[in-house]
Amino acid sequence: MRRPVALDYNWRGTIVVIENYSLLDPAVAAFVCIPALLLVGLIAATGSAWRRSGSTSSQAALAAAVVGVLAAAWMGVSWRLAATGALQRWDRVPPPFGLLLVAIVALAILIVLSPLGSRLAATIPLWMLVGVQAFRLPLELAMHTMAERGVMPVQMTYTGRNFDIVTGASAIVVAGLLLGGAAGRRLALAWNILGLALLLNVIIVAVVSTPIFRMFGDDQLNVFVTYPPFVWLPAVMVLAALAGHLLIFRALGSRGRQSRQRDADDRRR
Repeated sequence: MRRPVALDYNWRGTIVVIENYSLLDPAVAAFVCIPALLLVGLIAATGSAWRRSGSTSSQAALAAAVVGVLAAAWMGVSWRLAATGALQRWDRVPPPFGLLLVAIVALAILIVLSPLGSRLAATIPLWMLVGVQAFRLPLELAMHTMAERGVMPVQMTYTGRNFDIVTGASAIVVAGLLLGGAAGRRLALAWNILGLALLLNVIIVAVVSTPIFRMFGDDQLNVFVTYPPFVWLPAVMVLAALAGHLLIFRALGSRGRQSRQRDADDRRR
């Protein structure tokens, strides 16, 4: 499937042209396949969290279905906003893409503080919470390919100012160490702080690369994320990464309190 994209992005007369791309191209397909896999993982994790917390199989299935429908609806809405051009109105104040970013941050916090976040933090093994962040490794490789083709600005890749590939690669190692018992909460905490810092770094780079700020010049504008399927980079993958880091903090906090309570109970015996 070919999608021609000759894109006129801003109100100052600058025209940014992106070459044609195909959804069948592996690098482009990554922006569809990774979000789809994250959706499947969220549904599976929800069902598991409900079962592990004592719910019946039917209750777990219902919770997973509700979460799946809501998540799919969010993905559909964000895709639709991009496909209709609503996110490309940089002349509006505030710009619609800016509102999308605010919604992404708010949704990440809401998920973590919700009953869903509570059950995920309490029941899903820590190594799994860390390991899921490995999706950022293939994502960064796909982003690099898109930059080489001129679809996205180079500063948003690991050859520029985005070092998030470190988080994706190290997630595999740290998850393995946690699973094997060779590492504990301290390593998970240190890794999580680093991963969140690298995520915030690329978010800042992405924001200042938009037509609003143009920090890296008119030839390196970040506008591709306002078109499908690339809109799922912020709307799904950044959301998953941010919520994932916040969820790990919550898991570490709750499990740390449980460990201290057990130690206190042991001393009283």
